[in-house]
Amino acid sequence: MSTKSIYQDRRIRKSKAALKESLIAIMKEKDFKEISITDIVQTADLNRGTFYKHYQYKEELLEEAIDDVIKDLIDSYREPYQEVEVLIVSKLSSSTIKIFDHVEKHSNFYSLLVKSNVLFELQKRICDELKKLVLQDITNHPLQHNINANLIASYQAHAIWGMINEWIQSEFIYSASYMAEQLLAILHSDPTKNTNRKTQKKLPNR
Repeated sequence: MSTKSIYQDRRIRKSKAALKESLIAIMKEKDFKEISITDIVQTADLNRGTFYKHYQYKEELLEEAIDDVIKDLIDSYREPYQEVEVLIVSKLSSSTIKIFDHVEKHSNFYSLLVKSNVLFELQKRICDELKKLVLQDITNHPLQHNINANLIASYQAHAIWGMINEWIQSEFIYSASYMAEQLLAILHSDPTKNTNRKTQKKLPNR
């Protein structure tokens, strides 16, 4: 690829990113149906010609923005698998968990997702994507007893989303690395161990 082509590709990516960021920012203030192309390009400091060079409608722009986030979510979830054939949770370190870095990078998008009804249906899509990823993990690790794969995958996916949701609601009070450490601690913990259980004392026979 020529230097000119590389420069053009970089310019296209930069323009598209600016348009997507602009749309997400405006959606925090206005309903999607009320947003105009002019609103988007003015916020992005671009012209209408640049918009129409890449998209016909604002719906296309939103769909591509969503697809970008979902792809990055999947890549971030799979990051710990890059250097190993089989992932062993006990040997996993918090620095290899990148899903919270992903959420932090797309914080405006996720804040909009959680705190408004604009993208409410997308929450289900993200949970479904997480469930698919967990199911892929399960296929490489036989389940104990009679545990249903779909149920445990759904449980884990919604647990991860629950952590993300709580983090967003707290206005990202914790760092991404702290969230990764907490997730790892939860994965390593066994709630059935070291649990204090009260036992009823048996009364002596009279």
